[in-house]
Amino acid sequence: MSSAPSNASSPNAFLFGPIIVLLAATGFSAKAILIKLAYVYQVSAVTLLALRMLFSLPFFLGMAWWSNRSGEGNALTYREWGLVCTMGLAGYYLASLLDFLGLQYISAGLERLILFLYPTFVVLMSVVIFHRSITRRDLFALLLSYAGIGLVFWHDLKIGGDTQNVALGSLLVLASGIAYAIYLVGSGTLVHKLGTLRYTAYASIVSCFAVIVQFGATHDIKDLTQPLPVYGYSIAMAIFSTVLPVWLMSEGIRRIGASRASMIGTIGPVLTIGMGYFFLNEPITLVQAVGASLVVAGVVVISVRK
Repeated sequence: MSSAPSNASSPNAFLFGPIIVLLAATGFSAKAILIKLAYVYQVSAVTLLALRMLFSLPFFLGMAWWSNRSGEGNALTYREWGLVCTMGLAGYYLASLLDFLGLQYISAGLERLILFLYPTFVVLMSVVIFHRSITRRDLFALLLSYAGIGLVFWHDLKIGGDTQNVALGSLLVLASGIAYAIYLVGSGTLVHKLGTLRYTAYASIVSCFAVIVQFGATHDIKDLTQPLPVYGYSIAMAIFSTVLPVWLMSEGIRRIGASRASMIGTIGPVLTIGMGYFFLNEPITLVQAVGASLVVAGVVVISVRK
């Protein structure tokens, strides 16, 4: 799927792309809120992730079928299938597992801001792996982003009271962001060959099976018996924070291009902080607002290309 925008034939068509990207960003932002709400019922991270993937799997299978319905898709070599599996394990399985584990210890707002650093991780990986030169613009963006995270991290340490847990949760989510950045860096040729929707479906199916296998190896099947609200949050996570945002973002990129879509997506951390305030009673302070602004500004600077 090309990242170039398609032509809009009317003002309504022109507005539709930004609207669906905004809806996708809202869905992605709500994931941390749903996870935190489910944790109230003492469900384990692996069990909750397994429920999310079990409810998501039929949709991803349908997405894969839909993207292949014409029968004209490019066939993959064994090496490419291996890369799809590797990227699925890194980008959706490992990143999701680390994220769910980290949210046991930190606020939803801090989690979203740390994850939102992934474009800076991509830049740093490109410097190391592809020997890409780092510009002053990149350094300025990195400085803004990491200064902002430092402020929010200090804020959560100050109000959280449990330094060890906040540090552990932050490290787990940081590792999740790095895993997702690895997925992005390693996905370039596969996305070009398969298209965004088909590739995302394949990688997600791999991650679903990996989570199910892990749950089967480490938990009893009876652990899937949970209070009704946990099932509700898991279904909402699967539909509104996993499958639907993936499709909406892909369609939004097709309509308005990757650059504009990424700019609209920068509202994500702000949405999460706001939802954390309303649904989880997470406080919003001036320090947190300044830190979040710095992170968003840094990501915008590093994402925009001249």
